[in-house]
Amino acid sequence: MTPKQLAFETAAKTTIQNLKKRNMEGYFFENSAACVAFVTDIIKEGSVISWGGSESIKECGLMDALQKGNYQLIDRFSAKTPEEGRQLYAKSVLADYYLMSTNAITFDGELINIDGSGNRVACLIHGPKNIIMIVGMNKLVADVNAGCLRVQNTASPANAKRLNRNTPCFHTGKCGGCLSDDCMCNQIVITRRSGIPGRIKIFFIAEELGY
Repeated sequence: MTPKQLAFETAAKTTIQNLKKRNMEGYFFENSAACVAFVTDIIKEGSVISWGGSESIKECGLMDALQKGNYQLIDRFSAKTPEEGRQLYAKSVLADYYLMSTNAITFDGELINIDGSGNRVACLIHGPKNIIMIVGMNKLVADVNAGCLRVQNTASPANAKRLNRNTPCFHTGKCGGCLSDDCMCNQIVITRRSGIPGRIKIFFIAEELGY
């Protein structure tokens, strides 16, 4: 590994130890290919899988791998009407595996996620049997406050551009604390512990992934 990857590994190991105290599991991989191979190996054939909006799970190649496998995929983004979307979301809540990333994670093992509609954080909190998080090392922060600032001033402006949202961060590149109709920061969720041991699994990759 390169010196940068070695530093990533050290930081990930520190965080993984702290995740254990919070009933969450952590794993570290040198690259996306190794992570995808591991994740697809642990997910049993025939499993019901859904996911939240995440560039990380696309960029690492996990979505492509799952679409080639023998799984029952619930893609709420395929819905043609709002009602169909609601029905698909209802099925997602009962999935065997729910895939996502986290907007930020602290060295101490706390997860910071900020959502617009809240469907993603709702499934993180309760519902699917297993939560699989794909996390690039660019998401690691010192503390919860730093995590919130990262989401608001790094992730949200990029997502506003991706989704063409008319928010202050779209126009200025930084959070404006808006209450606009297009606001993507309606729900702020800090996950400090999993009530079910091992339900939340974080897969760190020594790369920059997502926003």
